[in-house]
Amino acid sequence: MQTLLLWMFYISTFYAFIPALVSRMFGFRVFRRGKSKQEYALTFDDGPDPVYTPQLLDLLKRFDAKATFFVVGIHAEKHPELLKRMHDEGHLIGIHNYVHKSNWLMRPVTVRRQIARTEAVIRRVTGEGTTFYRPPWGIVNFFDISNSNGRRIVLWSSMFGDWKASIGAKQLAERMLKKLRGGEVMLLHDCGTTLGADAGAPQNMLIALEKLLVVAQERKLRSVRVDTLFCRESASRPATTERSNTSWFKRTLVFGWLLYERLFHVLFRLRPVRKEDTIFYYKRSTYHGPNVNMENGRWLEKGDAVVELHFDNKMLFQLGTTAKSMVHLAIQLIRIVKRQLPDLAYRIADDPKMNGIKAIYAVSMINRGPEKLGFQIRELPKGLFRIVSTLYLKLLFSVIHPSGPERLNEKRDEMVPKMIVMPIDTLFDRFWIGDSYHTSQGQSTTDSRDAAPVLHSGVTQDANAIQETVRASQAADTRSSS
Repeated sequence: MQTLLLWMFYISTFYAFIPALVSRMFGFRVFRRGKSKQEYALTFDDGPDPVYTPQLLDLLKRFDAKATFFVVGIHAEKHPELLKRMHDEGHLIGIHNYVHKSNWLMRPVTVRRQIARTEAVIRRVTGEGTTFYRPPWGIVNFFDISNSNGRRIVLWSSMFGDWKASIGAKQLAERMLKKLRGGEVMLLHDCGTTLGADAGAPQNMLIALEKLLVVAQERKLRSVRVDTLFCRESASRPATTERSNTSWFKRTLVFGWLLYERLFHVLFRLRPVRKEDTIFYYKRSTYHGPNVNMENGRWLEKGDAVVELHFDNKMLFQLGTTAKSMVHLAIQLIRIVKRQLPDLAYRIADDPKMNGIKAIYAVSMINRGPEKLGFQIRELPKGLFRIVSTLYLKLLFSVIHPSGPERLNEKRDEMVPKMIVMPIDTLFDRFWIGDSYHTSQGQSTTDSRDAAPVLHSGVTQDANAIQETVRASQAADTRSSS
């Protein structure tokens, strides 16, 4: 049951919650607001509707206002004449999926089919396709923001609850007027048949919208299509904007991961190796992977008790922002792990619940160097766990990597997560500083008098190993850039 909950938590967090957080709160890879002082955008979802959309088009025409309609494909297919009228009167048509269903509840291939089917309807009626897309309820998944296929995802900067008739036209107009300013992207609805909406609500929206258009005309504000507002923003964007967006994205992902980690630690009872500045958290777990020949004829088998390690994302990000290169990051990480492995050994030895542990185990993309500490590197078996681990770790490394996601694209084949394993008695042979420790197999490890010489003699070897890693990595970097 715990394993099932773990998988559900992993998938929902990285497929849905974090992408929604970074897009809705910080606008990563979505358009939410323009830069214009005198232009704003009216956007309408869920139509076309045979009752309310014609009235809306009449109202917009009266004020010479242009708008953007994110249509639901199944409605557009039923009312092609309204789709054609939108196009003929100069409005922009975008996609709102073929049926009004959340992208969280659909596979990536299903979302793509929804978009393609709706675009086919638009193209058949108007003779033109569209690159503008708004997912239902503004909810995106991981694949929406990681691979947009040239589409521009449009959200909004203000919404008003106009899908509820109980708000009333007067209160709705007051809400809308408070947000009337240049650059605003307003979310409204010209159809009341969507789940959670009231059938007659668009009538209040039309009354409130007329009041807004009158006031906008008095203030010399003009309603334009989203693509017009987007072009204004692109033209005024400074050359440093892309770096700024990336910085916002990094900070947002770290924020999301910290929230995720807190919940993850509570749910699965992970404990820090140190109270402060810990590099990893740990818990007792049961191994479910393929059999691993660790060393000296010893095997890690399915069902064996292991200590499962999880790197602290906050410290990884802090190291990544100060590292001069990926090699520098790896060196810092190896040094910190080496300093904290004695703490891990102490915690395992001091905890009766850790009796019978056979190995310590983790999954990581930093798999050049851990073998110098006594870890063994093994390939992850093909399957769902490898796919999910790869997606998550690549997303993580696109943030903490000193060179950003560009380096990941250049060395995509090399950025593969691997299993790192260390037999429990090897941990105590190398890193235990204290009274003798006995494994469940009856083997005794080095006592405190022998541990210090082992650790001190390893300093020179580790320094040489790190230099070897540096030279090898630099040589690889040189080959990749030549």
